[in-house]
Parts: sequence; C-alpha cells; structure tokens
Amino acid sequence: MRAFFTRRAATWETRFADDGPRYAAAVDLMGLRDGDRVLDLGCGTGRALPALRAQVGEAGVVAGVDLTPAMLTAATREGRDRVAGLLLADACRLPLPTGTVDGIFSAGLINHVPDPGAALREWARVTAIGGVLLLFHPSGRAERAARHGRPLDPGDPLAEEHLRPALRAAGWDLARYEDAARHFLARAIRVAE
Repeated sequence: MRAFFTRRAATWETRFADDGPRYAAAVDLMGLRDGDRVLDLGCGTGRALPALRAQVGEAGVVAGVDLTPAMLTAATREGRDRVAGLLLADACRLPLPTGTVDGIFSAGLINHVPDPGAALREWARVTAIGGVLLLFHPSGRAERAARHGRPLDPGDPLAEEHLRPALRAAGWDLARYEDAARHFLARAIRVAE
C-alpha cells in the first residue's frame, strides 16, 4: 500500500482537485463540536483537515494520520500542517490511548486495510463513547467499480450488508448509510459494548 500511494503522492492534489467541497460537506455531517478531538485516518494530502479544523475550532485537536511519508510531505506542501498535526502511523495500530478522540474521518481507507473488522475495532478503541466515525469516498461504490472496469464486488466491506454487522461487532452503531453516484458515506456512533 505504501508503494502504491508513494508513486501517486506528488500528483494526488491535481488529480482530485475538485473533491474539496465534497470532503467539506461530508465533514459537516459528522456533527463535531468546538473543542472536540478528531482524526483523519489515511489522510493522504490532508484534503479534509481544513474542514475538520473549522468544525472543532482552535480549541479542538485535529490530527492527520497516514502510513505513507510521501503523502504527509504532500500535505505539508499544501500547508495542511498549519491546521492539523500530521502523524506517520499505521491506522490499524494507532499510538493513542483508549477513548481519546471524539471523531474519526476516513476517506477511502477501509478498502485498503488487510482486515477491515480489526481496523474498525481499533478505531472504536481510541474513540470515546458517543464519538462519531465517518467513512467517506467522493464517489459511490458503483462509480468506482465502473471506473476500474469491474462489476461491484459482492464481498465489498462497504456494502451495507457487510458494513452494518462489522460496525456493530466493533462497537459502532450505523446511523446513516449513503451509496450514491457522487459519494459514499457511512456515519456511525461509538456505543458501549
């Protein structure tokens, strides 16, 4: 995964320059409050970081986490290190104490992790009860499959029939699910187990 994204880091922003407003609209759906602590897991070049900062204000904490140094370098080049801390880390083994964040935003990461269920459990571990998880992609599942010249994968972890039970098993309650042509999003709340 690191090699795949390293090769693309330098051109990522230009390739997906029009996605910014969709990221901001998705962040708005999180319902974050001033002073909240939020992570962008698999932040890449940090397109969601300014919107996350706007949601939590100066009193809040925003961190972008990515496994690929070249992506974090690109985020710094875009000035996103001025609105958030950037952390080189594996999103499936976060170097954070239990229950320390109020929200997690993740765009396009869950399909790249080796064990989506384990990732969801780890994200639940670091999230306080009542915290929010927003899984997002600026295109829907069918649009992405068509762009790659393949049919929808019946085993896709983002298909609602797979995602809902995986979230529940990890300590999340799926509150909103949208798989539209121009975006995918799933909003879940951290619940007591």
